[in-house]
Amino acid sequence: MAMDGYRGFLGLLVSALLVGFLSVIFTLVWVLHYREGLGWDGTALEFNWHPVLVVTGFVFIQGIAIIVYRLPWTWKCSKFLMKSIHAGLHAVATILGIISLVAVFDFHNTFNIPNMYSLHSWIGLTAVILYVQQLFLGFFIFLLPIAPLSLRAVLMPIHVYSGLLIFGTVIATVLMGLTEKLIFSLKDPAYNTLPPEGVFANTLGLLILVFGALIFWIVTRPQWKRPKEPNSVLLQPNGGALEGVESAMAINFGSMGKSDSELNNEAEARKRNVVFDEAAQRSTM
Repeated sequence: MAMDGYRGFLGLLVSALLVGFLSVIFTLVWVLHYREGLGWDGTALEFNWHPVLVVTGFVFIQGIAIIVYRLPWTWKCSKFLMKSIHAGLHAVATILGIISLVAVFDFHNTFNIPNMYSLHSWIGLTAVILYVQQLFLGFFIFLLPIAPLSLRAVLMPIHVYSGLLIFGTVIATVLMGLTEKLIFSLKDPAYNTLPPEGVFANTLGLLILVFGALIFWIVTRPQWKRPKEPNSVLLQPNGGALEGVESAMAINFGSMGKSDSELNNEAEARKRNVVFDEAAQRSTM
């Protein structure tokens, strides 16, 4: 399918991937070169996993998961397949985020540092909890054919809004944590004297901000939205057909993952409703 403004989309997509990848590389360079490396022994080396995993999972992978539906090369793929990829990427980001929290709490507990006292920690933990809830609700409501179509239609705008809200909150939390870490760690020379590490980490923060802005722009352009699947022709058990009864939204949200018998039963019920309505109209004429 043709996409309006394809070249612009491609340019922004490449830019987002480049900036996101650079954000991950900058984070690794920061902890390996300036923060003495990585480890899992309760020391600061274990804490360094926190920024690496957060930027990799909660920023970069989450951003890709948000725009995966916008890739025009996937429009020929089934909606169920894209839902699975979308959920899978978010699941990977969730796992990395949880491991990053374990690293922080383990480091704090080893050195008797108080937990959950800063605004960064409050918002960060809230974002993780909301992210996990978003993942499970999306899995059981939109991926599995369990929830009724009416519920899916009502919750879809909330699901989209919540995803963007959580992503924006994660970006803000990362920037807060980055600044907090630099203020606590840089003493000689101090952070306010613009030492090389401070400049490098500030650049990392700008990259993360730009990545978030690019993702937001891509996902909010209506001309780059995945086209709705056209109204399908639902076959009846007697070989007939019922056309134009199910809306595109209902097909998008409800048909994936259902068996042929379930689809045929739904179509038969709709056909009876149409016949009943026509009979009612004739009786009133």
